[in-house]
Amino acid sequence: MASFILGEKSVQSQIFNAQGERLPTTFITTSPCYLIGIKKMPYCALKLGFGATNNIQKPVAGELKKAGVKTSLRFLREFRLDKNINQVELIEEEKKQGIKFNETKIFVGDLLNPAVIFKKGDLVNITGVSKGKGFQGVVKRHGFKGGSRTHGQSHGERAPGSIGMTTTPGHVYKNKRMAGRMGNDTVTVKKLEVIDINEKGILVKGLLPGAKGGLVKVVSIN
Repeated sequence: MASFILGEKSVQSQIFNAQGERLPTTFITTSPCYLIGIKKMPYCALKLGFGATNNIQKPVAGELKKAGVKTSLRFLREFRLDKNINQVELIEEEKKQGIKFNETKIFVGDLLNPAVIFKKGDLVNITGVSKGKGFQGVVKRHGFKGGSRTHGQSHGERAPGSIGMTTTPGHVYKNKRMAGRMGNDTVTVKKLEVIDINEKGILVKGLLPGAKGGLVKVVSIN
């Protein structure tokens, strides 16, 4: 069954397995994460909220009040269920909408416990935003070798070289590798194994994109 949760990138470390192999690990803090709502039209999705904060906008405060969540949450994100609609069981009891995870019922406004939603050995896809590196040249951004260091060349070591052409077609092609903004991209790391779980978060095998404290989305693929 598909499982979803929001969290933030925390401590990166390492452990050793029974065979003595070193495994890189990342702990994802998932508390507090609440189920804020369930959207059925025009598409089916779960809306989760994560991260306690002091200041929120009035529309967000209205959503949280409607869901019965008293904690001010920083991030609200949707998880589309279009591809997993047959694997997710939506329920409704006493006019409250919810979802069923592994025989556990979670209703709108409830705090999500990762130990209930996930289990050891699950494979998950994790999406985050990579670190921004600002405006960079072609050597750092694309790995260009650069120009020759000899024959009188004094200021073209890191230049991209020729980018144009002659009369036909007479312009620079789109998507040509040139200098520009680097990083700050949405990156998904696939098929990471869940090594350990507790009420505060999930320990996964591998490293995640972005800085410590950055928001990540965790989706199981089992």
